[in-house]
Amino acid sequence: MEAMNEKAKSIRLLILDVDGVMTTGAIYYCSNGTEFKGFHIHDGIGIKLLQKAGIEVAIITAKQSEAVVRRAADLDIKYVYLGYSDKLPAYEELKQKLKLSDHDIAYMGDDLPDLPILRRVNFAITVPNAPAIVQQHVDLITKNKPGKGAVREACEFILEAQNKLQSVIQSYLTK
Repeated sequence: MEAMNEKAKSIRLLILDVDGVMTTGAIYYCSNGTEFKGFHIHDGIGIKLLQKAGIEVAIITAKQSEAVVRRAADLDIKYVYLGYSDKLPAYEELKQKLKLSDHDIAYMGDDLPDLPILRRVNFAITVPNAPAIVQQHVDLITKNKPGKGAVREACEFILEAQNKLQSVIQSYLTK
């Protein structure tokens, strides 16, 4: 636990996968072919808490999705990379753009396409239903399931390790 806290202390950017992390992993198609996804409001608040503490949040996902674009806009996530089945180029571009090193970054993913980044970042996070091979390469496995508060749990863990959680929560209590 102490090693995880130490790793989380240096995080300046959290990158999220979408399907199976921000959502349950289920993909729904309407009869007209449009896709829709469900996002948990608690995860959104977790992202907002990180942002209030000065920690950037980004998304890298393999799919093109208007639902992700809309959710990212709702949460003021500035860095959104869609359609990257190989996520490393987006990761490297983002790292360069923000002038960060692997040591400054946390990544939350749930399946094989996420492994290259999970193995590079300082703080790797997954969800409880991720395949065993993914779980073997992470620092934190959330208790909450994907699309059901797992992102919020990861955000709060990082904030707690940095001693910022209470101050960002306080901002809601003083209004």
